[in-house]
Amino acid sequence: MKKNLMVVALAAVALASCNGGFKKGDGGLLYNIHTDKSGPNIAVGDFAVLDMVIKNDGDSILKSSYEMGMPQYLILQKPEYKGDVFSGMALLSEGDSATIKISADSIFKSRPKPPGFKSKYIIYDLKVEKVIPKGKLTDQQFQQKYMAYVTSQMEVIKNHEGDKINKYIADNKLKTTKTATGLNYVINKPGAGAVPNVGDTVVVNYVGKFFNGKVFDTSIKAEAVKAKLQINPMNPYTPIHIAVGQQKVIPGWDQGLMLLNKGAKATLIVPSSLAYGEQGNPPIIAPFTPLVFDVEIIDIIHGAPAPAATPAPAPAKK
Repeated sequence: MKKNLMVVALAAVALASCNGGFKKGDGGLLYNIHTDKSGPNIAVGDFAVLDMVIKNDGDSILKSSYEMGMPQYLILQKPEYKGDVFSGMALLSEGDSATIKISADSIFKSRPKPPGFKSKYIIYDLKVEKVIPKGKLTDQQFQQKYMAYVTSQMEVIKNHEGDKINKYIADNKLKTTKTATGLNYVINKPGAGAVPNVGDTVVVNYVGKFFNGKVFDTSIKAEAVKAKLQINPMNPYTPIHIAVGQQKVIPGWDQGLMLLNKGAKATLIVPSSLAYGEQGNPPIIAPFTPLVFDVEIIDIIHGAPAPAATPAPAPAKK
């Protein structure tokens, strides 16, 4: 009997080694719990707050709550199929951290696979920051409870935004000019001629970044490739046309572009109040997120509206 138990134990160790330390769950789910705290696991219907990094098996990051600057809030859903990410989350409790690997074929079985996607797995690095159980609370009581938590967290982020902007400026040794509305800007290269008036069309190249330097959008293909963004074959990657002062883009752009003349290069540090505010622009931009834009004014067409066929830029209002 003891010999048989030893064989079973050795087989289990060998299996774990083959999976790189991962255990196998239902539906082929692979999981490795790094931190295992006491407490009940997340149940379907519970509210959970998770820090999350999603990547392919080449370690290219597809999405990161750390890059967004805030965790993911969710109500745990019933699994769509055995071994999906919700199945993996249900193995965790508050304070746990884990890595979950899911077959890409399973994920994309009922949805189109992104162009050029070749990974065998989608990998989730998860850390459970907070769980609010649904339990026997009514739907109204439960919603009030988790929304009170979300509101308190949003208030903390909002109140620290000014300090975050000041730190970014100091850390990067920027000599900025600040407008009355809170837009900070640096003219890196002066242009020539008149600045645009309301209704003029500005032709501009741009690179949009978070404070950690991560590029989230650009009109320049070389910058998109450098930042390892997914290249959209439908995007011409050419300077965009914007009729300034017409509320076609975020206020920070309307205000910033009207400060610049043809040929100017500048950095705009846009507070969330002049960007996407308390709503953010999911899934890329979190609420109360200040943004950085490096812009170059290619041309100014005075008195001419932007062509209707010109694609709207990423920072345009949704």
